[in-house]
Amino acid sequence: MRKQHEEGAPPRPLWQRMTWLVVIWSASVLALGVVAWLLRQFMTAAGLATP
Repeated sequence: MRKQHEEGAPPRPLWQRMTWLVVIWSASVLALGVVAWLLRQFMTAAGLATP
C-alpha cells in the first residue's frame, strides 16, 4: 500500500486543500462553458439558431 504523505511531512492545511478544490472546480466549469459556447457558435453558423 502507498504512503499517503512523505515521511515526516505534515498534511496540508484544510484551507489550502479547499482552495485547490475550488480552483479545479472553477476551471472545469469554465471549460464546459467554453465548449457550450463553441457548440452554440457552430450551430448558429449552420443555421440552427433559435428565433
